[in-house]
Parts: sequence; structure tokens; C-alpha cells
Amino acid sequence: MAKAKEWKEAELMLHFQLKKIAGVQTPTMKEWLDTQEPDFTAFEAQLFENTYENGLENMAFWSEEDLKMYFISYILLLGGLMSKDNKGYVGLFEKKLSGVVNQISLSVRADFVVAKGFKNIISEHYFHFQEYKPQLSPTGEPMAQLLEAFLIGQVKNAKDMPLYGCEVIGKQWVFVVMEGKNYCVSEIFDATSRKDLLQIIAVLRKFKEILETRLLIS
Repeated sequence: MAKAKEWKEAELMLHFQLKKIAGVQTPTMKEWLDTQEPDFTAFEAQLFENTYENGLENMAFWSEEDLKMYFISYILLLGGLMSKDNKGYVGLFEKKLSGVVNQISLSVRADFVVAKGFKNIISEHYFHFQEYKPQLSPTGEPMAQLLEAFLIGQVKNAKDMPLYGCEVIGKQWVFVVMEGKNYCVSEIFDATSRKDLLQIIAVLRKFKEILETRLLIS
């Protein structure tokens, strides 16, 4: 079987007439990032402190898998995005996504995806997450893979709706919203900053609220 093409962000913009919006917030992005500091339980507060301190001390030395297991998984947990199939959606790691967009076959492995589904079966896509340790990975560009996941999600979804996502490169987190052919990219959040990390968790929790109150029932 032929290896799937490793797209670059600029190639996807060219082939699929995508427009990148950076430096300004679309209304959808503005709503998503408009958050307050998360209200933690005692357990969550301790988990946050342990995760933050571990990342602060060790993140520069971790491999990609270390970063995912020791840090990102706990941030996603604190953000409320782990599997919730009893509510009609699931959060799954290392999920292969594929689809045909404008007669072009796309295939990408999402590091994490939130979708309508049950157990390991998914249908409509809501949130995609791509993570890399280095700026450019031998396996491709993280933003390009995020855009591929978005494009696949658009053809898989039964209705037109915004797609939400996140690109993580080491300590840098960037949130992305795609609506039609436009994708809006947030400012960079530094996960080694306590203030930024709290906002990252707040933004993830805000997405969960949007998902459960709007996307699942629209």
C-alpha cells in the first residue's frame, strides 16, 4: 500500500483554498477563549500542582511520548475531555482518520480526537489534537496534520459546524478553529507558565461546555 502523502500547511492552503487567520480573533475563537480561571476540586488542585511542577522541571528532557503520558494526558483530564460515551461522545488517542476531500484522499493519525461515538467507534468530529516534541517532526508538520483532520471531519460530519483543535509543540499550545475554508489560530500559550496553563485548562473546559450544550444537540 502506498504511503499517505505528508502534506505541508502551505500545500493544504493551496490545494483546498484555505485561509489562515492569525493575529485577530473570529467571533467563534473569541467566544472559546473568553474564560475564567478553572474552579478545581481538592483532588484536581493537587493533580494540577503535581503536573505543573513535573512539567516545569522535566519538560525539556522528555521525549514526545513522555510529554504525552506525563503531562498532556493529565491536562486533558483536567480539561474534562477524556472518554464520555455515556454522554454521546468519546475522547480517543492515536485514532486513524481518513476521507476523500475534493476527490483527494486524506489520511492522518490524530494524537487525540473528541467525536460523537461509542467506545472506539466515532462518527461526527468535534475536536482534534496534534502534539510534537520538536518544531518539525520527521513524520510531518503538526499544523498540516491538524488541518487534514479538520478537512476529513468536515466531509464526515452530517452538518456544518465549527471544528475545534489544538496544536502542541513542546511547551507551546495553540488553539485553532476551522469554519468552512477559514482557520483561526490563537496566540501561543506557554505550558510552563502557571497562568497560561490554567487558561489552557479553562479553554479545554469551555470547549466541553460548547460541545455538551450546543454541538451535540444542534
